[in-house]
Amino acid sequence: MSRLFRDVEGESLCPQGSVVCIGAFDGLHLGHRALVDRVRERARTAGRAAVALSFEPLPREFFARDQPPPRLLLPRAKFEGLCGLGMDMVGLLRFNAAMAAMSAEDFVDRVLVRRLSAREVWVGPDFRFGNGRRGDLALLQALGAKSGFSADAIAPVDGEGGRYSSTAIRQALAAGDLDGAARALGRRYAIAGKVVRGRQLGRKLGYPTANLRLAGKRPALSGIYATWVHGIGAEPMASVSSLGTRPTVLGVEPLLEAHVFDFDGDLYGRRIEVEFVARLRDEVKFDDLPALVRQMDLDAAQARRVLRHDLEERGALA
Repeated sequence: MSRLFRDVEGESLCPQGSVVCIGAFDGLHLGHRALVDRVRERARTAGRAAVALSFEPLPREFFARDQPPPRLLLPRAKFEGLCGLGMDMVGLLRFNAAMAAMSAEDFVDRVLVRRLSAREVWVGPDFRFGNGRRGDLALLQALGAKSGFSADAIAPVDGEGGRYSSTAIRQALAAGDLDGAARALGRRYAIAGKVVRGRQLGRKLGYPTANLRLAGKRPALSGIYATWVHGIGAEPMASVSSLGTRPTVLGVEPLLEAHVFDFDGDLYGRRIEVEFVARLRDEVKFDDLPALVRQMDLDAAQARRVLRHDLEERGALA
């Protein structure tokens, strides 16, 4: 079982040495996966622990708290994704004022050397670290030579539209280009979380929903979507989902609401994953609830058609 750690201080987590990759890993796209795969393979060959090192919140979120960048993965999903890729340990270091002020040299000494006993460190292209982003690969290699580890960067991983990047995926999702995002991710975009109680207005309107909160993170997309919900039964279940602030009913906090077709059960507390298949429309404010329900009827019918076609295509490809 993979282990999660969040603190800089403490005894060595890997007394036999480790192979480490460092990155934001937001989205775990194909470029991230190439980096993680390299570390897993090197660690298995050397008989050392494979470690993925990241931060929560992400540095860009910390420095832009008034307008944080959209997130592709919530912290738990990032941890679970890295575990699924074979990491023995995952560090989601707390990025706070002390971390922001830490020099590149201190980061190497305190985290890579003392905490992780690193023997190899792998990073992505354009890697920077430490206070003021002063550290780069050349500095990491120089410090590693003094501290007993090697450092290297993987080559850029390119797709049809150029280098895979979280920024490009965010832009694709915001534009409704779910297929483009899926090509970079290696899978369809999805959001996972624990079902929480809402105001139960959807049930009163004939559309009960499973609600996922986003842990205060800014979502990378919004609107109404045809979706598959995983985690209820053996097979994904067809659904229509809304991601936004629910302007018709004066919502504020972004919320993902999934109405699962032909299902009537209690999902509170269950962890599910909502897979986005097609964008149906923007989120809009309606004059009254009857107008909202009429549109929900249309959305549900359209989502059923989209998902029926998706199921037929999957069958044809099988």
